Amino acid sequence: MTHAGRIKKPSIFTRLSYTDKVFTVFNICFWVVILFVIIYPMYVIVIASISSPEAVWRGEVFFRPIDPSLVGYRAIFGYSLLWRSYLNSIVYTVVGTTLSVFVTMMGAFALSHKFFGKPVINFFIVFTMFFSGGLIPTFLLMRDIGLYNNPLIMILMGTVSVWNLMVARTYISTSIPKELQESAFIDGANYFSIFFKIILPLSSTIVAVLCIFYAVATWNDFFTGLVFLRTRTLMPLQTVLREILASLQINQDIMSEMFTAIDDPIHQADALRIAEVVKYCAIVISTVPAIILYVTMQDYFRKGVMIGSIKG
Repeated sequence: MTHAGRIKKPSIFTRLSYTDKVFTVFNICFWVVILFVIIYPMYVIVIASISSPEAVWRGEVFFRPIDPSLVGYRAIFGYSLLWRSYLNSIVYTVVGTTLSVFVTMMGAFALSHKFFGKPVINFFIVFTMFFSGGLIPTFLLMRDIGLYNNPLIMILMGTVSVWNLMVARTYISTSIPKELQESAFIDGANYFSIFFKIILPLSSTIVAVLCIFYAVATWNDFFTGLVFLRTRTLMPLQTVLREILASLQINQDIMSEMFTAIDDPIHQADALRIAEVVKYCAIVISTVPAIILYVTMQDYFRKGVMIGSIKG
């Protein structure tokens, strides 16, 4: 058969009914609008962070950087507390995520088995998803046990998420055959051997998903440091950036320390304009690590959403 005689198969869109075509077009347009609404503000933040303070102050930054300048980044990187808080957040995130994933997997492994009193334990665990003691009782408790103004509060507070625990339990119950554990018991293995030699090696997917969930939650946590930490050198990055965003224009100490990194002398009016750009730079600095984590591990993130959709 010649090339001219070949019959071209109709596309999926042409095989749809009229109402399906209308719905498809409407659905595509709707999600394009939603995507624009989500992405455009992020794009404006990025281009505003590298635009001149005068252009940002006059509200001229919409589609491209105006008079590109890095004066905002020079100012914010000259703030010594920022570097200290960045290191703090890295330590809190790495240590906290490791501990959270380990404890969550152990709890999920235990809840995947049948034992006496399991319904009662499940009830009390799920109960904490909907009810808590409140901020003031929690603050008093943390103070009484010595975690107030202690860096361990950033690691131990919220070590286990009940939602993540339920997702991990579902994964272990549905994805790892019970026969493997039963055969290990017959061979003389105990629960610790089964957990470290069977469950963990076969749970790389859910472990990666939990790492994403816990790492992003810990990295973005500013409230714990705001309430439970008094020493500024112990605060995480998000708490320091919140302070910058909330009080930069009125806190002369922060402004003076930041602007020492700029060689040219700055008048008060210019400092206020630069302060607006610094706020955009602070947002970029705080969100870039989380975005990189999601982009590099998006396959695991999608698998985690599917795991959570399975009832078990």
